[in-house]
Amino acid sequence: MTLPLADLLAIVPELLVVGAACLILVLDPITPASKKDSLAWAALGTVFLCFLITAGSMGDRVFAFNRLVVLDAYAAFWKLLLYLVSGLTILLSLTHLKEERIDLAEFYGFVLLSLAGMMIMVSGADLLTIYLGIELMSISLYVMAGFKRFEPRSIEASAKYFVLGSFSSGIMLYGISLFYGTTGSTRLEEIAQGVTARGLDDPLVLIALALLVVGFGFKVAAVPFHMWTPDVYQGAPTTVTAFMAVASKAASFATFLRVFLEGFGGVKPNWNGLILAVCLVTIMLGNIVAVVQTNVKRMLAYSSIAHAGYALIGLVVASSAANGDPLVARGVSSVMLYLAVYSFMTLGAFAIVAILRRGGLEGDELDDFAGLARRHKGAAFLMLVFMVSLAGIPPTAGFIGKLYLFMPAIDAGLTWLVVVGLIFAAVSAFYYLRVVMVMYMREPSAAQLQETRLALTPATAVVLACAVAGVVILGLYPGPLVAVTLSSAIPLP
Repeated sequence: MTLPLADLLAIVPELLVVGAACLILVLDPITPASKKDSLAWAALGTVFLCFLITAGSMGDRVFAFNRLVVLDAYAAFWKLLLYLVSGLTILLSLTHLKEERIDLAEFYGFVLLSLAGMMIMVSGADLLTIYLGIELMSISLYVMAGFKRFEPRSIEASAKYFVLGSFSSGIMLYGISLFYGTTGSTRLEEIAQGVTARGLDDPLVLIALALLVVGFGFKVAAVPFHMWTPDVYQGAPTTVTAFMAVASKAASFATFLRVFLEGFGGVKPNWNGLILAVCLVTIMLGNIVAVVQTNVKRMLAYSSIAHAGYALIGLVVASSAANGDPLVARGVSSVMLYLAVYSFMTLGAFAIVAILRRGGLEGDELDDFAGLARRHKGAAFLMLVFMVSLAGIPPTAGFIGKLYLFMPAIDAGLTWLVVVGLIFAAVSAFYYLRVVMVMYMREPSAAQLQETRLALTPATAVVLACAVAGVVILGLYPGPLVAVTLSSAIPLP
Protein backbone atom coordinates (compact mmCIF):
# COMPACT_ATOMS: atom_id res chain seq x y z
CA MET A 1 0.00 0.00 0.00
CA THR A 2 1.37 3.39 -1.02
CA LEU A 3 0.63 6.33 1.24
CA PRO A 4 0.21 9.76 -0.38
CA LEU A 5 3.16 12.06 0.26
CA ALA A 6 0.81 14.80 1.47
CA ASP A 7 -0.48 12.51 4.21
CA LEU A 8 3.03 11.60 5.35
CA LEU A 9 4.04 15.25 5.39
CA ALA A 10 1.03 15.99 7.60
CA ILE A 11 2.35 13.70 10.33
CA VAL A 12 6.06 14.57 10.14
CA PRO A 13 6.19 15.55 13.85
CA GLU A 14 4.64 12.21 14.87
CA LEU A 15 7.06 10.31 12.63
CA LEU A 16 10.03 12.19 14.09
CA VAL A 17 8.94 11.52 17.67
CA VAL A 18 8.31 7.80 17.09
CA GLY A 19 11.54 7.43 15.11
CA ALA A 20 13.59 9.12 17.83
CA ALA A 21 11.92 6.98 20.51
CA CYS A 22 12.76 3.75 18.68
CA LEU A 23 16.33 4.92 18.07
CA ILE A 24 16.84 5.73 21.75
CA LEU A 25 15.47 2.34 22.83
CA VAL A 26 17.88 0.61 20.43
CA LEU A 27 20.93 2.69 21.37
CA ASP A 28 20.39 2.60 25.13
CA PRO A 29 21.89 -0.89 25.74
CA ILE A 30 25.04 -0.14 23.70
CA THR A 31 25.65 3.41 24.92
CA PRO A 32 28.32 3.79 27.65
CA ALA A 33 27.00 4.99 31.01
CA SER A 34 29.04 8.18 30.74
CA LYS A 35 27.23 9.11 27.51
CA LYS A 36 23.66 8.26 28.46
CA ASP A 37 22.82 11.95 28.75
CA SER A 38 23.43 12.36 25.03
CA LEU A 39 20.29 10.30 24.37
CA ALA A 40 18.30 12.62 26.62
CA TRP A 41 19.58 15.61 24.67
CA ALA A 42 18.66 13.83 21.43
CA ALA A 43 15.11 13.41 22.74
CA LEU A 44 15.02 17.07 23.75
CA GLY A 45 16.30 18.12 20.32
CA THR A 46 13.56 16.07 18.65
CA VAL A 47 10.89 17.74 20.76
CA PHE A 48 12.30 21.18 19.92
CA LEU A 49 12.36 20.40 16.19
CA CYS A 50 8.74 19.23 16.32
CA PHE A 51 7.82 22.41 18.19
CA LEU A 52 9.24 24.50 15.33
CA ILE A 53 7.49 22.42 12.66
CA THR A 54 4.10 22.58 14.38
CA ALA A 55 4.41 26.28 15.21
CA GLY A 56 5.15 27.01 11.57
CA SER A 57 2.20 25.01 10.25
CA MET A 58 -0.67 26.46 12.32
CA GLY A 59 -3.26 27.38 9.75
CA ASP A 60 -6.27 26.00 7.95
CA ARG A 61 -8.15 22.87 8.92
CA VAL A 62 -6.72 20.00 6.83
CA PHE A 63 -7.59 16.30 6.87
CA ALA A 64 -5.21 13.41 6.13
CA PHE A 65 -5.38 9.63 5.78
CA ASN A 66 -8.91 9.57 4.43
CA ARG A 67 -10.15 11.96 7.13
CA LEU A 68 -8.79 9.90 10.03
CA VAL A 69 -6.46 12.71 11.11
CA VAL A 70 -7.22 16.43 11.30
CA LEU A 71 -4.64 19.20 11.39
CA ASP A 72 -6.05 22.45 12.71
CA ALA A 73 -5.17 25.26 15.08
CA TYR A 74 -6.85 23.40 17.97
CA ALA A 75 -4.59 20.36 17.57
CA ALA A 76 -1.55 22.58 17.04
CA PHE A 77 -2.18 24.45 20.30
CA TRP A 78 -2.28 21.25 22.32
CA LYS A 79 0.74 19.81 20.55
CA LEU A 80 2.79 22.92 21.35
CA LEU A 81 1.78 22.63 25.01
CA LEU A 82 2.66 18.93 25.04
CA TYR A 83 6.06 19.61 23.47
CA LEU A 84 6.79 22.18 26.16
CA VAL A 85 5.77 19.87 29.01
CA SER A 86 7.68 16.92 27.53
CA GLY A 87 10.83 19.00 27.07
CA LEU A 88 10.70 20.27 30.65
CA THR A 89 10.09 16.70 31.90
CA ILE A 90 13.19 15.49 30.07
CA LEU A 91 15.27 18.30 31.57
CA LEU A 92 13.96 17.57 35.07
CA SER A 93 14.66 13.85 34.62
CA LEU A 94 18.33 14.41 33.77
CA THR A 95 19.00 14.99 37.47
CA HIS A 96 16.13 13.15 39.12
CA LEU A 97 16.78 9.77 37.49
CA LYS A 98 20.33 9.83 38.86
CA GLU A 99 19.04 10.66 42.33
CA GLU A 100 16.57 7.77 42.09
CA ARG A 101 19.28 5.39 40.79
CA ILE A 102 17.23 4.65 37.67
CA ASP A 103 19.37 6.49 35.14
CA LEU A 104 18.24 4.49 32.12
CA ALA A 105 18.03 6.26 28.78
CA GLU A 106 15.06 4.08 27.80
CA PHE A 107 13.03 6.43 30.03
CA TYR A 108 13.35 9.16 27.39
CA GLY A 109 12.19 6.74 24.73
CA PHE A 110 9.02 6.07 26.71
CA VAL A 111 8.49 9.80 27.19
CA LEU A 112 8.60 10.23 23.42
CA LEU A 113 6.32 7.25 22.77
CA SER A 114 3.81 8.63 25.25
CA LEU A 115 4.09 12.04 23.58
CA ALA A 116 3.43 10.41 20.19
CA GLY A 117 0.24 8.86 21.57
CA MET A 118 -0.89 12.23 22.88
CA MET A 119 -0.22 13.85 19.51
CA ILE A 120 -2.33 11.21 17.78
CA MET A 121 -5.11 11.79 20.32
CA VAL A 122 -5.35 15.54 19.80
CA SER A 123 -5.26 15.18 15.99
CA GLY A 124 -7.66 12.26 15.78
CA ALA A 125 -10.83 12.74 13.74
CA ASP A 126 -11.89 9.12 14.15
CA LEU A 127 -12.70 7.29 17.39
CA LEU A 128 -10.46 4.34 16.54
CA THR A 129 -7.55 6.64 15.71
CA ILE A 130 -8.09 8.40 19.03
CA TYR A 131 -8.28 5.04 20.81
CA LEU A 132 -4.94 3.94 19.34
CA GLY A 133 -3.38 7.19 20.52
CA ILE A 134 -4.81 6.69 24.02
CA GLU A 135 -3.40 3.17 24.19
CA LEU A 136 0.07 4.25 23.04
CA MET A 137 0.09 6.99 25.67
CA SER A 138 -1.28 4.73 28.41
CA ILE A 139 1.00 1.74 27.85
CA SER A 140 4.05 4.00 27.95
CA LEU A 141 2.82 5.57 31.20
CA TYR A 142 2.18 2.14 32.75
CA VAL A 143 5.85 1.29 32.20
CA MET A 144 7.09 4.68 33.41
CA ALA A 145 5.01 4.48 36.62
CA GLY A 146 6.88 1.29 37.57
CA PHE A 147 10.29 2.55 36.55
CA LYS A 148 11.67 2.20 40.10
CA ARG A 149 11.69 -1.56 39.71
CA PHE A 150 13.39 -2.14 43.06
CA GLU A 151 10.71 -0.27 45.02
CA PRO A 152 7.45 -2.12 45.82
CA ARG A 153 5.42 1.10 45.92
CA SER A 154 6.38 1.93 42.34
CA ILE A 155 5.56 -1.57 41.10
CA GLU A 156 2.23 -1.39 42.92
CA ALA A 157 1.47 1.97 41.28
CA SER A 158 2.22 0.54 37.85
CA ALA A 159 0.08 -2.55 38.45
CA LYS A 160 -2.91 -0.55 39.73
CA TYR A 161 -2.63 1.89 36.84
CA PHE A 162 -2.42 -0.95 34.32
CA VAL A 163 -5.38 -2.93 35.69
CA LEU A 164 -7.73 0.04 36.10
CA GLY A 165 -6.53 1.60 32.85
CA SER A 166 -7.26 -1.64 31.00
CA PHE A 167 -10.80 -1.70 32.36
CA SER A 168 -11.39 1.91 31.30
CA SER A 169 -9.96 1.22 27.83
CA GLY A 170 -12.27 -1.77 27.43
CA ILE A 171 -15.29 0.29 28.48
CA MET A 172 -14.34 3.04 26.03
CA LEU A 173 -13.86 0.55 23.21
CA TYR A 174 -17.30 -0.94 23.88
CA GLY A 175 -18.79 2.56 23.66
CA ILE A 176 -17.02 3.07 20.33
CA SER A 177 -18.43 -0.22 19.05
CA LEU A 178 -21.95 0.89 19.99
CA PHE A 179 -21.50 4.12 18.06
CA TYR A 180 -20.30 2.14 15.07
CA GLY A 181 -23.35 -0.06 15.35
CA THR A 182 -25.77 2.86 15.53
CA THR A 183 -24.17 5.18 12.97
CA GLY A 184 -22.15 2.86 10.73
CA SER A 185 -18.95 4.86 11.20
CA THR A 186 -16.29 5.81 13.75
CA ARG A 187 -15.45 9.17 12.15
CA LEU A 188 -16.56 12.08 14.30
CA GLU A 189 -18.25 14.02 11.50
CA GLU A 190 -20.26 10.98 10.38
CA ILE A 191 -21.13 10.07 13.97
CA ALA A 192 -22.44 13.62 14.43
CA GLN A 193 -24.75 13.21 11.45
CA GLY A 194 -25.91 9.74 12.48
CA VAL A 195 -26.53 10.65 16.13
CA THR A 196 -28.48 13.77 15.17
CA ALA A 197 -30.60 11.76 12.75
CA ARG A 198 -31.48 9.14 15.39
CA GLY A 199 -32.77 11.78 17.81
CA LEU A 200 -32.14 12.68 21.41
CA ASP A 201 -33.74 9.69 23.11
CA ASP A 202 -32.11 6.70 21.42
CA PRO A 203 -31.11 4.29 24.26
CA LEU A 204 -28.07 2.94 22.39
CA VAL A 205 -26.73 6.47 21.91
CA LEU A 206 -27.24 7.22 25.60
CA ILE A 207 -25.43 4.05 26.68
CA ALA A 208 -22.56 4.68 24.27
CA LEU A 209 -22.23 8.26 25.52
CA ALA A 210 -22.13 7.06 29.12
CA LEU A 211 -19.41 4.53 28.30
CA LEU A 212 -17.27 7.19 26.64
CA VAL A 213 -17.74 9.47 29.65
CA VAL A 214 -16.41 6.65 31.83
CA GLY A 215 -13.39 6.15 29.57
CA PHE A 216 -12.48 9.82 29.34
CA GLY A 217 -13.34 10.37 33.01
CA PHE A 218 -10.64 7.87 33.93
CA LYS A 219 -8.06 9.57 31.73
CA VAL A 220 -8.73 13.05 33.16
CA ALA A 221 -9.03 11.67 36.74
CA ALA A 222 -12.61 12.85 37.27
CA VAL A 223 -14.74 11.49 40.13
CA PRO A 224 -15.83 8.69 40.43
CA PHE A 225 -13.15 7.39 38.04
CA HIS A 226 -10.25 8.84 40.03
CA MET A 227 -9.40 5.84 42.26
CA TRP A 228 -6.04 5.19 40.64
CA THR A 229 -4.73 8.74 40.92
CA PRO A 230 -3.45 9.10 44.54
CA ASP A 231 -1.60 5.76 44.68
CA VAL A 232 -0.10 6.11 41.21
CA TYR A 233 1.00 9.70 41.77
CA GLN A 234 2.62 8.78 45.09
CA GLY A 235 4.29 5.57 43.92
CA ALA A 236 5.62 6.69 40.54
CA PRO A 237 8.93 8.57 40.25
CA THR A 238 8.27 12.28 40.77
CA THR A 239 9.13 13.25 37.19
CA VAL A 240 6.71 10.62 35.90
CA THR A 241 4.05 11.91 38.27
CA ALA A 242 4.57 15.44 36.95
CA PHE A 243 4.33 14.21 33.35
CA MET A 244 1.12 12.27 34.04
CA ALA A 245 -0.45 15.12 36.01
CA VAL A 246 0.18 17.65 33.24
CA ALA A 247 0.71 16.13 29.79
CA SER A 248 -1.66 13.17 30.11
CA LYS A 249 -4.42 15.38 31.54
CA ALA A 250 -3.98 18.02 28.83
CA ALA A 251 -4.10 15.49 25.98
CA SER A 252 -7.11 13.72 27.50
CA PHE A 253 -9.05 16.95 27.94
CA ALA A 254 -8.20 18.04 24.40
CA THR A 255 -9.60 14.79 23.05
CA PHE A 256 -12.58 14.82 25.42
CA LEU A 257 -13.66 18.23 24.13
CA ARG A 258 -13.18 17.36 20.47
CA VAL A 259 -15.08 14.08 20.66
CA PHE A 260 -18.05 15.43 22.58
CA LEU A 261 -18.41 18.79 20.86
CA GLU A 262 -17.62 17.68 17.30
CA GLY A 263 -19.10 14.19 17.46
CA PHE A 264 -22.03 14.63 19.83
CA GLY A 265 -22.76 18.34 19.61
CA GLY A 266 -26.18 17.60 18.13
CA VAL A 267 -27.32 15.79 21.29
CA LYS A 268 -25.91 18.13 23.94
CA PRO A 269 -29.04 17.90 26.14
CA ASN A 270 -28.36 14.17 26.50
CA TRP A 271 -24.94 14.56 28.08
CA ASN A 272 -24.84 18.09 29.49
CA GLY A 273 -26.38 17.04 32.81
CA LEU A 274 -24.03 14.07 33.15
CA ILE A 275 -20.94 16.25 32.64
CA LEU A 276 -22.32 18.82 35.09
CA ALA A 277 -22.79 16.13 37.77
CA VAL A 278 -19.26 14.78 37.23
CA CYS A 279 -17.91 18.34 37.36
CA LEU A 280 -19.56 19.05 40.73
CA VAL A 281 -18.55 15.85 42.52
CA THR A 282 -15.00 16.14 41.16
CA ILE A 283 -14.54 19.67 42.51
CA MET A 284 -16.01 18.72 45.87
CA LEU A 285 -14.29 15.41 46.53
CA GLY A 286 -10.90 16.48 45.17
CA ASN A 287 -10.70 19.50 47.44
CA ILE A 288 -12.20 17.89 50.55
CA VAL A 289 -9.96 14.81 50.55
CA ALA A 290 -6.85 16.89 49.77
CA VAL A 291 -7.32 18.68 53.11
CA VAL A 292 -6.39 15.58 55.15
CA GLN A 293 -3.33 14.53 53.15
CA THR A 294 0.12 14.68 54.76
CA ASN A 295 2.03 13.47 51.71
CA VAL A 296 2.58 16.32 49.27
CA LYS A 297 2.39 14.09 46.19
CA ARG A 298 -0.95 12.65 47.35
CA MET A 299 -2.16 16.15 48.14
CA LEU A 300 -1.21 17.26 44.63
CA ALA A 301 -2.97 14.16 43.27
CA TYR A 302 -6.27 15.17 44.87
CA SER A 303 -5.53 18.75 43.82
CA SER A 304 -5.19 17.46 40.25
CA ILE A 305 -8.59 15.79 40.58
CA ALA A 306 -10.12 19.07 41.78
CA HIS A 307 -8.53 20.97 38.89
CA ALA A 308 -10.05 18.45 36.47
CA GLY A 309 -13.40 19.42 37.95
CA TYR A 310 -12.72 23.10 37.39
CA ALA A 311 -11.67 22.45 33.79
CA LEU A 312 -14.95 20.58 33.21
CA ILE A 313 -16.78 23.87 33.88
CA GLY A 314 -15.60 24.99 30.43
CA LEU A 315 -17.10 21.88 28.84
CA VAL A 316 -20.36 22.45 30.76
CA VAL A 317 -20.49 26.00 29.37
CA ALA A 318 -19.80 24.82 25.81
CA SER A 319 -22.47 22.13 26.08
CA SER A 320 -25.02 24.56 27.50
CA ALA A 321 -24.95 26.80 24.41
CA ALA A 322 -26.19 26.14 20.89
CA ASN A 323 -23.66 25.50 18.13
CA GLY A 324 -22.59 28.83 16.68
CA ASP A 325 -23.08 30.65 19.98
CA PRO A 326 -19.87 32.49 21.00
CA LEU A 327 -20.18 30.85 24.43
CA VAL A 328 -19.13 27.53 22.88
CA ALA A 329 -15.78 28.97 21.76
CA ARG A 330 -15.36 30.80 25.06
CA GLY A 331 -16.01 27.60 27.01
CA VAL A 332 -13.45 25.66 24.97
CA SER A 333 -10.99 28.55 25.18
CA SER A 334 -11.32 28.67 28.96
CA VAL A 335 -10.36 24.99 29.24
CA MET A 336 -7.35 25.52 26.96
CA LEU A 337 -6.21 28.53 28.98
CA TYR A 338 -6.80 26.80 32.32
CA LEU A 339 -4.80 23.71 31.42
CA ALA A 340 -1.97 25.82 30.01
CA VAL A 341 -1.52 27.73 33.28
CA TYR A 342 -2.16 24.55 35.30
CA SER A 343 0.77 22.96 33.47
CA PHE A 344 3.25 25.57 34.65
CA MET A 345 2.24 25.64 38.31
CA THR A 346 1.84 21.87 38.70
CA LEU A 347 5.09 21.05 36.93
CA GLY A 348 6.86 23.62 39.10
CA ALA A 349 5.42 22.16 42.33
CA PHE A 350 6.53 18.64 41.42
CA ALA A 351 9.96 19.97 40.44
CA ILE A 352 10.40 21.35 43.97
CA VAL A 353 9.43 17.95 45.40
CA ALA A 354 11.97 16.33 43.08
CA ILE A 355 14.91 18.52 44.15
CA LEU A 356 14.22 17.85 47.84
CA ARG A 357 15.21 14.20 47.42
CA ARG A 358 18.16 13.43 49.72
CA GLY A 359 19.88 10.52 51.39
CA GLY A 360 17.58 7.92 49.87
CA LEU A 361 14.45 9.75 51.07
CA GLU A 362 11.78 10.92 48.67
CA GLY A 363 11.26 14.32 50.31
CA ASP A 364 7.54 14.31 49.58
CA GLU A 365 6.10 14.30 53.10
CA LEU A 366 4.74 17.54 54.50
CA ASP A 367 7.26 17.33 57.35
CA ASP A 368 10.08 17.36 54.80
CA PHE A 369 9.12 20.98 54.04
CA ALA A 370 9.46 22.07 57.68
CA GLY A 371 11.59 25.19 57.94
CA LEU A 372 12.47 25.08 54.24
CA ALA A 373 12.65 28.88 54.23
CA ARG A 374 15.55 28.71 56.69
CA ARG A 375 17.36 25.95 54.83
CA HIS A 376 16.75 26.85 51.18
CA LYS A 377 15.19 30.28 50.75
CA GLY A 378 14.99 30.09 46.96
CA ALA A 379 13.22 26.71 46.90
CA ALA A 380 10.78 27.87 49.58
CA PHE A 381 9.96 31.05 47.65
CA LEU A 382 9.35 29.15 44.42
CA MET A 383 7.10 26.66 46.20
CA LEU A 384 5.26 29.62 47.71
CA VAL A 385 4.62 31.02 44.22
CA PHE A 386 3.35 27.68 42.92
CA MET A 387 1.09 27.07 45.93
CA VAL A 388 -0.38 30.58 45.74
CA SER A 389 -1.04 30.09 42.02
CA LEU A 390 -2.66 26.68 42.52
CA ALA A 391 -4.93 28.31 45.12
CA GLY A 392 -6.00 30.86 42.49
CA ILE A 393 -4.73 33.94 44.33
CA PRO A 394 -3.94 37.04 42.23
CA PRO A 395 -1.76 38.18 40.56
CA THR A 396 -0.69 34.67 39.56
CA ALA A 397 -1.68 32.63 36.51
CA GLY A 398 -3.90 30.40 38.64
CA PHE A 399 -6.19 33.34 39.32
CA ILE A 400 -6.38 34.17 35.61
CA GLY A 401 -7.25 30.55 34.78
CA LYS A 402 -10.17 30.49 37.20
CA LEU A 403 -11.30 33.98 36.17
CA TYR A 404 -11.59 32.99 32.51
CA LEU A 405 -13.43 29.80 33.49
CA PHE A 406 -15.94 31.59 35.68
CA MET A 407 -16.75 34.52 33.36
CA PRO A 408 -18.33 32.45 30.53
CA ALA A 409 -20.07 30.29 33.15
CA ILE A 410 -21.78 33.41 34.55
CA ASP A 411 -22.73 34.52 31.04
CA ALA A 412 -24.22 31.06 30.44
CA GLY A 413 -26.48 31.45 33.48
CA LEU A 414 -24.44 29.10 35.66
CA THR A 415 -23.77 31.58 38.47
CA TRP A 416 -24.59 28.95 41.09
CA LEU A 417 -21.85 26.71 39.67
CA VAL A 418 -19.37 29.58 39.95
CA VAL A 419 -20.39 30.07 43.60
CA VAL A 420 -19.69 26.37 44.27
CA GLY A 421 -16.35 26.73 42.54
CA LEU A 422 -15.43 29.75 44.65
CA ILE A 423 -16.40 28.00 47.90
CA PHE A 424 -14.17 25.04 47.14
CA ALA A 425 -11.40 27.32 45.87
CA ALA A 426 -11.39 28.72 49.42
CA VAL A 427 -11.14 25.15 50.74
CA SER A 428 -8.17 24.51 48.45
CA ALA A 429 -6.44 27.62 49.78
CA PHE A 430 -6.29 25.88 53.19
CA TYR A 431 -4.20 22.91 52.08
CA TYR A 432 -2.04 24.89 49.66
CA LEU A 433 -1.23 27.56 52.22
CA ARG A 434 -0.62 24.87 54.83
CA VAL A 435 2.49 23.93 52.83
CA VAL A 436 3.55 27.59 52.95
CA MET A 437 2.96 27.68 56.70
CA VAL A 438 5.10 24.59 57.24
CA MET A 439 7.92 26.07 55.16
CA TYR A 440 7.96 29.47 56.84
CA MET A 441 6.58 28.97 60.35
CA ARG A 442 7.58 25.48 61.48
CA GLU A 443 11.03 24.86 62.93
CA PRO A 444 13.17 22.32 61.06
CA SER A 445 14.65 19.33 62.88
CA ALA A 446 18.35 19.15 63.70
CA ALA A 447 18.85 16.61 60.92
CA GLN A 448 17.11 18.89 58.43
CA LEU A 449 19.32 21.83 59.44
CA GLN A 450 22.41 19.76 58.71
CA GLU A 451 21.10 18.84 55.27
CA THR A 452 22.09 21.65 52.90
CA ARG A 453 22.15 19.86 49.55
CA LEU A 454 19.44 20.16 46.94
CA ALA A 455 19.29 17.97 43.83
CA LEU A 456 19.58 21.13 41.78
CA THR A 457 21.45 21.31 38.48
CA PRO A 458 21.39 23.81 35.60
CA ALA A 459 18.81 21.62 33.80
CA THR A 460 16.52 21.60 36.85
CA ALA A 461 17.04 25.33 37.29
CA VAL A 462 15.82 25.87 33.72
CA VAL A 463 12.65 23.89 34.49
CA LEU A 464 11.96 25.93 37.62
CA ALA A 465 12.70 29.20 35.80
CA CYS A 466 10.28 28.33 32.98
CA ALA A 467 7.59 27.26 35.45
CA VAL A 468 7.79 30.38 37.61
CA ALA A 469 8.03 32.62 34.53
CA GLY A 470 4.85 31.05 33.16
CA VAL A 471 3.04 31.52 36.47
CA VAL A 472 4.09 35.16 36.85
CA ILE A 473 3.95 36.36 33.23
CA LEU A 474 0.60 34.73 32.46
CA GLY A 475 -0.76 36.13 35.71
CA LEU A 476 0.26 39.68 34.83
CA TYR A 477 -0.11 39.61 31.05
CA PRO A 478 -2.48 36.83 29.89
CA GLY A 479 -3.77 38.68 26.81
CA PRO A 480 -1.70 36.91 24.11
CA LEU A 481 -2.53 33.44 25.46
CA VAL A 482 -6.22 34.32 25.72
CA ALA A 483 -6.20 35.49 22.10
CA VAL A 484 -4.46 32.30 20.94
CA THR A 485 -6.93 30.05 22.75
CA LEU A 486 -9.93 31.91 21.35
CA SER A 487 -8.59 31.70 17.80
CA SER A 488 -7.71 28.01 18.24
CA ALA A 489 -10.98 26.80 19.75
CA ILE A 490 -12.71 23.88 18.04
CA PRO A 491 -14.44 24.98 14.81
CA LEU A 492 -18.00 23.73 15.12
CA PRO A 493 -20.66 23.52 12.39
